[in-house]
Order: sequence, then structure tokens, then C-alpha cells
Amino acid sequence: MQKSFLLYFFITLVGVVFIGRLFQLQIVNGNSYDPIHNAAVKIEYDYPERGYIYDRNGILLVANQLSYDVMIQPNQVKPLDTLEFCKLLKITKEDFLKRYKKADNYAPYLPSVFLKQLAKEDFAFLQEKLHKYQGFFIQKRIIREYPISAAANVLGYIGEVNEALAKNNSYYQPGELIGKDGIEKQYEDLLRGQKGKKYFKRNNLNKITGSFENGKKDTLAINGKDLILTLDIQLQEYAQKLMTGKRGGIVAIEPSSGEILALVTAPSYDPNMLVGRKRSKNSAILMDPKNLEKPTYDRGLKASYPPGSPFKMMNALIGLQEGVITQRTSFYCYNGYRYGKRKNEFMGCHCGIFGKPIKLKTAIARSCNSYFSNTYKRIVEIHNKPIEGLNNWSDHVKSFGLGNYLGYDLPQGSPGLIPTGDYYDKRLNYRWNGSSTISNAIGQGEVQTTPIQLANFTAAIANKGFFFTPHILKEVDKNPIDFPDFTEKKQTTIDKEHFSPVIEAMHEVFKSGTGRWSQVKGIEICGKTGTSENYAVVDGERIQLEDHSILVAFAPKDNPKIAMAIFVENGGYGSTIAAPITSLMIEKYLNGNISKATKYRETNMLNISLQSEYDKLIPKKEEIASGTK
Repeated sequence: MQKSFLLYFFITLVGVVFIGRLFQLQIVNGNSYDPIHNAAVKIEYDYPERGYIYDRNGILLVANQLSYDVMIQPNQVKPLDTLEFCKLLKITKEDFLKRYKKADNYAPYLPSVFLKQLAKEDFAFLQEKLHKYQGFFIQKRIIREYPISAAANVLGYIGEVNEALAKNNSYYQPGELIGKDGIEKQYEDLLRGQKGKKYFKRNNLNKITGSFENGKKDTLAINGKDLILTLDIQLQEYAQKLMTGKRGGIVAIEPSSGEILALVTAPSYDPNMLVGRKRSKNSAILMDPKNLEKPTYDRGLKASYPPGSPFKMMNALIGLQEGVITQRTSFYCYNGYRYGKRKNEFMGCHCGIFGKPIKLKTAIARSCNSYFSNTYKRIVEIHNKPIEGLNNWSDHVKSFGLGNYLGYDLPQGSPGLIPTGDYYDKRLNYRWNGSSTISNAIGQGEVQTTPIQLANFTAAIANKGFFFTPHILKEVDKNPIDFPDFTEKKQTTIDKEHFSPVIEAMHEVFKSGTGRWSQVKGIEICGKTGTSENYAVVDGERIQLEDHSILVAFAPKDNPKIAMAIFVENGGYGSTIAAPITSLMIEKYLNGNISKATKYRETNMLNISLQSEYDKLIPKKEEIASGTK
């Protein structure tokens, strides 16, 4: 009797559990039921057009083209003639099994990409025969097209969603496309739009019998938003041509807005290389760690260089702000600056002014190392406590955006390095002063900056004390952006009145100083040339190579329209390569063309190649192995 009672009780309990579960599924959760896991329901995705991308003048940079993917839903696949199917797709049986296993491991009830981006002729032929192979279907897909083969580092590229991302983000399915770098990655949510879904009922023969729930759960695709960038693509293309045969970075900014006009890394690549079925092969070449040119490495945003002589303007501004110098303060130069008693504790100088008093304007125009070494030492030792002086100096420098990521809207970057007193305490065991850190006076030593940081620094000088965060997005669907981070002024710690003497000195650089050979008639350019020492380790030996060529500039002097920084790796003196390229870009942007008077300069820059310098970086053992020697 007791056993019978337990049996009836157990049966009743199981029945109640089943009834409760059915009630939960059909009544409680009925409205939120997701048919995606139902084998009797087929889902078709309607992919939206990804948003188009234009430059500031409305020139189309990124468009769309139609692609065809073979999709698979493993739990719907029936026995098939594998060899015949492989022949249709032009793949091997081993490849078929590998692709099938990958899709089945991810989710047998979800559609995923089996073979991507069919050629149009293959699509037309396959479409006629695909009905024989249950569980497979063709999905139209939008891929990118680049009408202009420039600015790859800015635009970025799109690539396939992997399984890990798909599992963590319900919007994406494996094999779908997502922004991987540049604008495509940064503004993925704006560009991608919203997929549409259609649900269909099907019978036990896998045939569609009609719409699921009369289409109540169907959704329409919403196209992505079009973006207008701050970029001037004609200036970008021109800069890339000028950097042919060279390595380095160029950043040009509109000072009054922080809008990036050009963001150049050299060498670069054609963005169309990362589109279509050739993408995998090309990306392996472009991103190969052994590729010393590093075409996918954005030198404008990531490469950290000593800023060299342009940093002297920073020390001039800090010196004026702290009251350790005035416009009339003078120092003497005897072919350099001695900062210790030892023979090697001497910093050479090439200003050409020996034993005569040098004031601020001349010191900047002629790039006197002695003047700024004396200035820096006074800044650091103003309170007889170097750590306080250096921390104060560091705070001033960082107020210009140096030493951090700046907050621009691109997914790559480097913070550079602006040292503090604590930094030297740890490195030099508390035994340091202004003299032992004197390289900071001329932008060498521990100071590291990126081209975009120096361009922003230059824009702050042009604005006499403030800047806007550099940014690349200008409008979304023809509506101007309203992001406080990009539209609010950032004030530096330097008072406005201290900028005028520095600007006058920068103007003198192009009138009678180191940039005088790169003047442009009718345009008042303010700038500062520079070089920075360059070392590399080749075959385990540290060798000194040709210096990096540097220049920062803005123009015109009054109401500046463009501020820029350029680094040319192994380019030598700033006046040799960086200055001519800068003046050409400024002329091109402000006048729209290059005059006959400066055409020779353009020809020279287009023809100069520094490849012989870069070849010195190739280890000898690799040269021998590759047969290049």
C-alpha cells in the first residue's frame, strides 16, 4: 500500500512539474518567446547598408558593394553528395568537414557563414542547385569599397566576427562583419545600422509553409548612419605622396576647432587590400611582424619620438610663466652648454652665435641649446628643491596634452612620456638636479611625444593658450556632432600674454632662421625645426643612425587655419625634409595649389627616398639568408 502511494505521488508530482513548465512557457513567457531555437522556424536576416563615409568637403571615401555568402544551419543539414557539393563550391572535402565542424560546434541551431564572398558568376551558378542541399542557403552581404586609395589608417577596415565575440554579444553571428580598426571600429554602432529579421514556419520536409505568427516578430533592417569626417582627403593624398620613400607621421589640425585635417602614416597601404576573399592573404603580409615597414602601424598616433628643438618653445613658455626669464633675458653661448666638470658633460650647440648675449626671440629662431639649458635649469631649481621644480614643470607640459592619450576618437594611441620628479627619484636614486636632467631642455632625454601630441601643442600656441581635443568625426547624417569632449576649450597653465613673444620668434624662424629656405610667398608661417637623435640595435649592437627630421608649424600667423607636426624618420636636419614638406602642405591647403615658385621644392620632396637609411636596420644575418647581399 505504501509503495503504491509513493508511485502515485511521484506520478502526480511529475505531472504538476510538466503542467507548471508548460504554463510558464506558453502563458508567462509567451510574449517574449524567441523562436530562434525552434527547429520548425527558419530565420532570414536582412542586412542593412553600412553607413557611407565622406571627407569634410563631401568627397566619398567609403562605399558599399554586394557580396554573397554561403550560410549553413547544421541541425537542418541532411545527407548529401559531399564531393558534388565541394566541386560546386571549389573546396576540398577536408575543407568542407572543417567548416561544418566549426559551425556545428558554435551552435547547430544558428545559421553561420560556411563560405564567404562568392564571386558573382559562382553565385549565379550555385543558386540554381542549392535547393538540393538542405541546411545551406545564400545570404546577401554588404562589404566595403574604397573609391580613393588613401587614409587607410584613418578609415580602418571591417572583418569577421569570431565565435568569442558572437557568444558575448547577441547582436552578432559568427562570420558577420564588424569594424576592426580606425573609424570603422570607433563608430561601429553608428555605421552598422540594425539587422532585420524574418521568421518562417516550415514542415517536416524542411519546406517553408508561411510566415511565423503572421510576421508579428519580423523586423525591418535600418541602414547605418552616414559619417562626414574632418579629414581633407586632397590634403591627405598630397601628404602621402610627399612621404613616398620615407617613414614617419604627419598630423594637421584646424586650431579653431581641433578638427584633424590630415593624419598620415608612412608607409601606408591601399584600403582595398583588406576587402574580399584576398583579405586574409593581404593582411598576413601587411601585419607580418617581420615587415620592418609596418604599414598598419599608425606612426601619427602611436610612434613616440623625442620632440627635439620644437620642445624649446615649451620651456620658453614655462620660463616666462614662472618668471625665471623675460623677453629681454639673455644668456651667452660658447658653442654649447657645460653642465658639469667632466669632459663629456657638455651639450654642443649650432646656433652660430659665439660669446654674445642671446635673447628669447633669437634663441628660438637660431635654436640655441645654451639658452634653453639655462632656462630649464632655472625652472627646475627655482625653489632649491629640484623635485618640486620638476613636478611643476611636468604639470605645465601636461596641460598641453603631452604625456597622455589626448582623448581623440580613434582606437590607437600612445601616451608618450613626460617625466616627473618621482620618476627621476626612482631611476636616479634621489641623486639628481636640473643639470642631470638637462636633456629635457632641448626635447631629448626621457621626453617622448607622438606627432598628434606635437600638432596639438602647436595648435595651443596658435590659439594663445587653449586647444580643442583633436577629433576626426565632423557630422552624423549631416548633423554636426555635439560631443562636449570635442567642443569645449581646454586651457593650458600658461597665461595668454606669454604666447605673443614665442609666436613672433616662430615667425622669425621662417623669416631668417632655420626655416627660411622653406618660406611661401604671401603666407606668414610660424614654426620650429628640429632634429632628434636616433639609435637602433642591429645584430646586438647599438648604432647611431641619421637623426629624425622634425618640424611644427601653423599658418597664417594671424587667425591660423592649420597647425601641424611632422616627423620624418632618419630625415636629418628639420630644415632639410620636414620644413619643405610642411610648407608645401600649408600652401596646398591655404591656396589650393602649388605655385610655380615652389614647384621645384615639390619635385625634390617627391623624388627623395630614404630607403638606403632604412636598409641599415636590416640585420646582416637576415640579409645573407635572403640573398640581398
